[in-house]
Amino acid sequence: MTENIFADALVPEVDDPQFADLIETFTVPARVPLAPEIEMYLATHITPLWQATEDILGVLDIPPPYWAFAWPGGQAITRYILDHPELVRGKRVLDFACGGGMQAIACVMAEAAEILANDIDPVAITATRLNAKRNGVDFPTTTENFVGTSAPEKRWDVIFAGDVCYQQDMANAVLQWLMAEARLGTRVILADPGRTYAPTHNIDELETYDVPVDVAVEDTDTKFTRIWQLLPDRENMA
Repeated sequence: MTENIFADALVPEVDDPQFADLIETFTVPARVPLAPEIEMYLATHITPLWQATEDILGVLDIPPPYWAFAWPGGQAITRYILDHPELVRGKRVLDFACGGGMQAIACVMAEAAEILANDIDPVAITATRLNAKRNGVDFPTTTENFVGTSAPEKRWDVIFAGDVCYQQDMANAVLQWLMAEARLGTRVILADPGRTYAPTHNIDELETYDVPVDVAVEDTDTKFTRIWQLLPDRENMA
């Protein structure tokens, strides 16, 4: 893999030791069900982790521990990257709302040229770094909030966004931002298991998967998940 220019463009972030302690106490290393090539720190019991995170959240204002689960959209995109490495080989890639970073890890395996893993949750970034280390890879990370920002030119060749359509306000803002990136020529890949606020237009279906999931999280043991490419809205392009 070539040198990653993102490493020089970002301000180094220092992990809070209690984040790593939280991750190592309430998760265990496990293979990603749909992508067993990758091992991550994943929660086996929801309630203790959620309670521990809420105790910290009250002080540090951090989100719930979404990073501790292999969500179906992320699994589907990860599998798709591993099965289609030409999608990212030699490309600049953003793993948006990366959670535990499995998509970014897959991008390293697929020989992407430059990879940036992004999540506004600092605990997710710590988890991503621990997961990367466990898989013997390394890439830059950032907690910068890209949603709502604009750029005069394409910053990434490919953006991956899994499981970002579960809450209306967030989904609307994220999809608007991703559409703006798509208009710049970035290939935007989405994955969703049928959440209420998933897009219904300006999309091209690429693949579908029956993704193994945690029954305690999803109330089922598999989720039918679609992968789409977001198509630029030509009517709104200058």
